[in-house]
Amino acid sequence: MVNRQIIIVRLLLLLLVIGCHYTPQAQSAPRLVVGITVDQMRWDYLTRFKNRWHETGGFNRMLKGGFSCNNTQINYLPSYTACGHASIYTGTVPAIHGITGNNWWDNEKQEYVYCTEDDSVKTVGSKTDYGLMSPVNLLTTTICDELKLAHNFRNKTIGIALKDRGGILATGHNANAAYWYDGESGQWITSSYYMNELPSWVKGFNTPAKVDSLYKLDWHLLYPAETYTQSMYDKKGVNVKPFGSTPNKFPYRIKKNAGENYSIIAATPHGNTLTTEFAKAAVLGEQLGADSIPDFLAISYSSPDYIGHAHGPNSIEVEDTYLRLDRELGAFFDFLDKQAGIGNWMVFLTSDHGVAHVPGFMKANKMPAGFIDDKKLGDQLSEALKQQFGVDNLIRGIVNAQVIFNVDLIKKTKKLGQSDVADFVISWLEKQEGISRAFRFEGIKQAPLPDYFANQLVNSYYPQRCGQIAILYKSGYIEGFATGGSTHGSGYKYDTHIPLLWYGWHIKPGQSQRKIYISDIAPTLAALLNIQEPSGSIGEVILELFN
Repeated sequence: MVNRQIIIVRLLLLLLVIGCHYTPQAQSAPRLVVGITVDQMRWDYLTRFKNRWHETGGFNRMLKGGFSCNNTQINYLPSYTACGHASIYTGTVPAIHGITGNNWWDNEKQEYVYCTEDDSVKTVGSKTDYGLMSPVNLLTTTICDELKLAHNFRNKTIGIALKDRGGILATGHNANAAYWYDGESGQWITSSYYMNELPSWVKGFNTPAKVDSLYKLDWHLLYPAETYTQSMYDKKGVNVKPFGSTPNKFPYRIKKNAGENYSIIAATPHGNTLTTEFAKAAVLGEQLGADSIPDFLAISYSSPDYIGHAHGPNSIEVEDTYLRLDRELGAFFDFLDKQAGIGNWMVFLTSDHGVAHVPGFMKANKMPAGFIDDKKLGDQLSEALKQQFGVDNLIRGIVNAQVIFNVDLIKKTKKLGQSDVADFVISWLEKQEGISRAFRFEGIKQAPLPDYFANQLVNSYYPQRCGQIAILYKSGYIEGFATGGSTHGSGYKYDTHIPLLWYGWHIKPGQSQRKIYISDIAPTLAALLNIQEPSGSIGEVILELFN
């Protein structure tokens, strides 16, 4: 009896010792991964507005408590929205994933194609044609697809953006849903590729009163005007007027659009608010992050792109937009803390591209810049070819800074080959204002061109969806009309240097100055989540996050 008691006491002591040294196994994956793409966010906004980030704001929270990759670059051309979202989530470049622009000429179909168009599906959520979209043109899997595969489709992946391409190309082929905004109806919609009827939580969100209530706020500056010392009003009339004849000056009176025009909201910070609120509704409605199997929510904030195009990066409108977005993100992160639990979710924030300064602004300050009208340039080139060879319509036009040959016509024309046309096109283009160089895509690596640009062009070339001649514009020159505003698309750093911030689950504070590429994001996510990389991935894991 005594021996039995001694044995029991010893067992209890042993269990006590084991208990003192036992540490519960750490969660092997976050409950929720949130990918945030801020459309048209230059990297230097993080430092330019650093002193204005709110104490509890999202940017401040990520910069102080997360990891910042300060030298993240886009490694292909053109630096457009569709290419950016596809590259972030596939871990590869247009030469592999096939998204060579927002639009392109398809050499096989012999027609212009929009990146997410799909006539085989139907709009779900409105009576318009804005829902005829799907990821059918994306040629590889995304990190969201791989997350679904890794967990045998037991988890959920959702994409959200005002722009259809922002949500569709991020989540990929097997998403539970991608939602985008129909500016004609004021509704969040999707396509029959994903479902035949909107979920009840989306129907509940889709009330005109939501958009109207935001319109009624107008657009006032968040802070006193004199505190916006890092930006300025458009005093020289070089910016676009996104609200018609309304002068570009605060406050913007937009309440008149309530019940009338639901598209204007995209060109205001209220578009970000609408996106955030819809994202919250998705978390609640789909119970994202509610269990141990990781879900993925891909959010793209499209409004900064609309605002940036109209007003340019030096505008007071852009500064106010980012100060507001900072606060929105801070509140959203607090929301995620409550829903998924502190430490149970992870977020990364990046951008699909940057933007050039408005050429009119640059010229006014004695710096090189200008506009190139692609349509006019293409018409002039076509006429020059006609004069040279006596044949009309030898090119189809200029798209994505590429000359598209009319290949079938050239083949039918006796005593005329593609080489003859290419030689003339290159010689003619290099004499035009604003154009630095022009090259055949074939043999680009042997061209007298810095590796920086040569690699971008190689990474861009998917033959079925590209032209024959690549054009490099001079620094500061942009595609567009000389009526104001700015754009992006070049290989210069103002378009290609983007932010990349990581925060949350297993992310320790720090920063890296090493050159990192946009195609490194998806492989790094795969390593963090212990899953396979996307099928076309060529990027490298950002090892600094693991040290």
